[in-house]
Amino acid sequence: MIDKRISEIIEIIKKNREVSSSEIFGSLSTSISYATVKRILSKLIGENLLIKRGQGKSTKYLISPGYEILYPIDIEKYYEKEIDERDIRESFNLQLIPKTLKECSVFTTNELEQLGLLQKKFEKNIAQLSETEYKKELERLAIDLSWKSSQIEGNTYSLLETERLLKEKETASGKTKEEAIMLLNHKEAIDFIIEYPDYLIPLSVPKIEDIHSLLIKELGVDKNIRKRRVGISGTNYRPLDNEFQISEALSDMCELVNSKENIFEKALLLLVLISYIQPFADGNKRTARIVSNAILMNHKYCPLSFRTVDSVEYKKAMLLFYEQNNISSMKAIFIDQFKFAVNTYF
Repeated sequence: MIDKRISEIIEIIKKNREVSSSEIFGSLSTSISYATVKRILSKLIGENLLIKRGQGKSTKYLISPGYEILYPIDIEKYYEKEIDERDIRESFNLQLIPKTLKECSVFTTNELEQLGLLQKKFEKNIAQLSETEYKKELERLAIDLSWKSSQIEGNTYSLLETERLLKEKETASGKTKEEAIMLLNHKEAIDFIIEYPDYLIPLSVPKIEDIHSLLIKELGVDKNIRKRRVGISGTNYRPLDNEFQISEALSDMCELVNSKENIFEKALLLLVLISYIQPFADGNKRTARIVSNAILMNHKYCPLSFRTVDSVEYKKAMLLFYEQNNISSMKAIFIDQFKFAVNTYF
């Protein structure tokens, strides 16, 4: 969490829009040195929370365009308030995808270095595996991903029951037919992106719709972009309800992701934005997780199983993005799950 000194510095900059380091130092109620102020300012720039203009004595500090997206929020404190007590952005932010996210990077330099080291470890690991061993590990991850992605959506199959279903087509007693279909659809979608790793490159709306179709097959869910309003439990956020605006938002998302150079950023943006847009009547978060993984796998990056993520914490992090457009909690989950995947599989 950000400490009180940093919070006060940020509030001073917010209040003054553009402010020098000496002006910040003179406005502080906290007793800290000028050198500490400079170090904090450099840290906040490195975290993409501030930008600076000018040089030398004329240098001014400003809140970055991506500040609201990146600023760490205490998620436990946030949810101390009930749904109707929270001050949220209730409607879809039309500037978020084509403007705000286009102008900022969602990862800090340190975060990218951490992810890069993990990716190098993954590459070293798979270089030592035979083709048979690699496929076996990929199959293990695919089962875990099918299970956890379904569990997040309320599926009650255990991991062992999921393994029996996907390997031996043995359904579990006391479970619904729809639960089995959901899991089998996940495996089919994962197998598809493994077999056709270039399918989503470049990213496009029809290709995302194709992945969604695999995930909702035989579940009584409408294919393609929805034509009616949807509500999301646990929040007052209202997604777009106009088919043409939804299509435009998805197209903007594809353009944004295709324009980003960093693979981790592409994957994280897809994870949150498909869910945020809610383009389909159902299966949005499932589609987001598969499409995000498809991008990682296409570029030979380690895919995520999400096996150890807490379903409630995942939903809280996603709701935080819906309500505040703040990616900090989902980013933490992404980094944690990438680390888990590299250290657990392959």
